[in-house]
Amino acid sequence: MIDMNLTRRGALEIAVAGGLVAMAGSAGNAAPPSAAANDWAFLVGRWKVRHRKLRERLTGSSDWIEFDGSSENWPLLGGGANVEDNIFYTPEETYRGVALRAFDPATNLWSIWWLDSRATDRLDVPVRGTFEDGVGTFLAEDNWKGTPVTVRFRWSDITPQSAKWEQAFSTDGGATWEVNWVMKFTRA
Repeated sequence: MIDMNLTRRGALEIAVAGGLVAMAGSAGNAAPPSAAANDWAFLVGRWKVRHRKLRERLTGSSDWIEFDGSSENWPLLGGGANVEDNIFYTPEETYRGVALRAFDPATNLWSIWWLDSRATDRLDVPVRGTFEDGVGTFLAEDNWKGTPVTVRFRWSDITPQSAKWEQAFSTDGGATWEVNWVMKFTRA
């Protein structure tokens, strides 16, 4: 049985462990560069989230499901990492997910890992990237149901009261993309 009551302390423990692993190669840097420490400042706090998610990915589907959720984000390691605790109220079930982000000063890239309460025995492959001109783009090579994909997370439309995240898959090395999940954040 999955414990749906992931506590802030539990999420923090996951985040610290993951952050230490991610930053192991940068142990000489006690603090993140000042620019990177502010990259995720917009996301700190509590949010209401409206989700729009493709029912089936990579099938040519145009059948979207919509549902509500909530999110809370807090910084770690002086801004060099952060954790985001999400609750998803889908039509089928309610579940949780945790995003852990950590900055690597050696590469100037953020890494983002995902932990899903429905599969707590694994972290997803991290997407890596950065913010440019107010848009964060993060990429990884992974697979979806046996199909190799490039995964893209994109943060955009960032204001003090709102933000947008989307996930897209590409099966052709990034020439074309299928957006399969959009999250619109508004301050709670």
